[in-house]
Amino acid sequence: MDLPAVQNYLQQLQARICKELSAIDGSADFETETWDRPEGGGGITRVLADGAVFEKGGVNFSYVEGGKMPGSATQHRPELAGRSFKAMGVSLVMHPVNPYVPTSHANVRCFAAEKPGEDPVWWMGGGFDLTPYYGNKEDVVHWHSTAKAACDPFGEDVYDRYKQWCDEYFFLPHRNEPRGVGGLFYDDLNEWGFEKSFGFMQSVGNAYLDAYMPIVQNNKDRSYGQRERDWQLYRRGRYVEFNLVFDRGTLFGLQSNGRTEAILMSLPPLVRWEYGLTPDAGTPEAELLDVYLKPTDWLAA
Repeated sequence: MDLPAVQNYLQQLQARICKELSAIDGSADFETETWDRPEGGGGITRVLADGAVFEKGGVNFSYVEGGKMPGSATQHRPELAGRSFKAMGVSLVMHPVNPYVPTSHANVRCFAAEKPGEDPVWWMGGGFDLTPYYGNKEDVVHWHSTAKAACDPFGEDVYDRYKQWCDEYFFLPHRNEPRGVGGLFYDDLNEWGFEKSFGFMQSVGNAYLDAYMPIVQNNKDRSYGQRERDWQLYRRGRYVEFNLVFDRGTLFGLQSNGRTEAILMSLPPLVRWEYGLTPDAGTPEAELLDVYLKPTDWLAA
C-alpha cells in the first residue's frame, strides 16, 4: 500500500482537471484555498464561480486522518469500527450555465483503516456520473462509451457491474427516480490488490475529462430561454436532495469533521422547488423523465 503515490496522483489529477475546465470556460478561473484539519490532515479546495460556461464548480482534494472511523465508513464494514483511519480523495461537481450542458460529478478516493499489531485494511472507490436537464442521446452514448473504455482493461464485466451499481446508488427513493443517466460507481475495491486497484483509480480519474469535455464543447453555445432556465433550476433540486440526504461522501465529510465549505461546494448557487410540477406530454422536459431517467443499456441503444 503506497499512500504517498496515491496522494501525488490525486493532487496532479486535481490540477489537470482545473486547468482544462478553466480553459474551456474562458472567463473565470478556480480560486484556491488550502486548509488544515485540527484532528489531522487537510486539503486543497478549488472553486470556480460566475464563469461564462460554469455557473459554479468545485474540485476538492482532501486528506483526513483520525483515531476512530466515522459511522458512514463502517456502515458496510462494522468490524472496522474503532480503528484509526486515513482517507484521501478528489471530488468534483460542475454546474453549467447553459441548461443544455449537463451537470457532472466525479470522485476517486482511498481509505485505510489501521489497528496496532495488524496489517492495514484498505480499499478504493469512486466513479463519475452525468445529470442532464435535456436529453441528448449522442452525449449519453459518448459518456458511457468513455466509461466502458476506462473499465475494459480491467475485465470484461467491470463496466457492466459498475454501471449497474451507479444506477442503483444515484437513485432518489423518495422521488422514485435516478439522479441522472449514470456512469460508473464502485466502492470497497481491494480484491484486485493494490497495484491493479490503484491503476483502476487512475483510469477512472483520467477518463472524466475525456467523457465530459466534448459534451461541454458541443452544447455550451446553444441558445436557450427562460423556460429552459427554469427547468434547469427545478431539476437542480434533485441534485441537492441526493447530496444532502443520501451521498456517502457528504456524510463521511460531515461526520469526520471535515471542512464544511469544502464538503458543500457541490451544491449549486441557485435552485428552485415547485409543488407537483409535471411537464406536458411530448415536451423535451417530459422526454427527460420518460426516456432518459430510466435505467438503460445506452451502448446497446
